[in-house]
Amino acid sequence: MRYFKPVSLTAALLALGLLATPSFAQSTQPAPGTTMAPKTAPVSTPKSDKMAPKAAAQKELIDINSASADELKSLKGIGDAYSAAIIKNRPYKGKDDLVHKKVIPEKTYAAIKGQIIAKQK
Repeated sequence: MRYFKPVSLTAALLALGLLATPSFAQSTQPAPGTTMAPKTAPVSTPKSDKMAPKAAAQKELIDINSASADELKSLKGIGDAYSAAIIKNRPYKGKDDLVHKKVIPEKTYAAIKGQIIAKQK
């Protein structure tokens, strides 16, 4: 009686696996006589709707170079002392000058930086 060696058994299984692999591949073309579904464009919202919030937010920005004390006080964390300090240290080249010149703390600046701007003349 003859015994199979593990090497010959492994080689036989590998050969069967290689022969069976192409049968599992998916065809890239449709079968004859069938039609493919038409591609539809994804539904998207108009760009004007996306732009509207940004435009509204830009109109509400407070210019730290020309704002009154009352306008500055409307910002979160800005009271009488900070609004007076902001007015006293004008002009600013950029809104981050508030922190660089040590007019307001960095934490307060982080809370208001999206609501202010430093326009140049």
